[in-house]
Amino acid sequence: MSPRKPPPADAGDAPADDAALFRAAIGPVRVLPEAERAPEKPKPRPAARMRERDEDDARDAFRLALDELPLQAGDALRYRRDEVPPRVLQRLGRGEYAAQDEIDLHLADLAGAEALLRRFLREAIDDGLGCVRVIHGKGLNSPEGVPLLKNLVDRMLRQRADVLAFHSAPAAQGGTGAVLVLLGRRRPA
Repeated sequence: MSPRKPPPADAGDAPADDAALFRAAIGPVRVLPEAERAPEKPKPRPAARMRERDEDDARDAFRLALDELPLQAGDALRYRRDEVPPRVLQRLGRGEYAAQDEIDLHLADLAGAEALLRRFLREAIDDGLGCVRVIHGKGLNSPEGVPLLKNLVDRMLRQRADVLAFHSAPAAQGGTGAVLVLLGRRRPA
């Protein structure tokens, strides 16, 4: 035997009957006043994740570059970007550009020298300086004869977009123990 199905109800009456039955069962309804919305939690400040990742990658590449062939005490530093004419580098090497400010990194450890140089260059750019001198020393007292600060300065300056060119200073301005740095103009924000 198969179970019997109830007779089909009239489709038009079912919703009205159900609604009427519900209202009768519930009784009168009191509308609640609208509650105040809770204050929204402040949104977190956006993080510059790509910039942080790029800086981390640059630091890693920088530290790897320190392990490559290091400069020796008597080696001259020289570098120019492609857009800088070669004669500008020659003039920089002869000391024809006056250094408008200088920083002496003697007696700083590598981490401290890196932070000092970054801050010095940022402030020089912000002040609109065109040429600065970085005194790193010749590294004659460095362990194993490798001038650590000189290599640090060379690698850092090569990686900075705001450095147009640099060259070891003439003998009267520090020779291979200092470097003259030609800076680019500050980019508008």
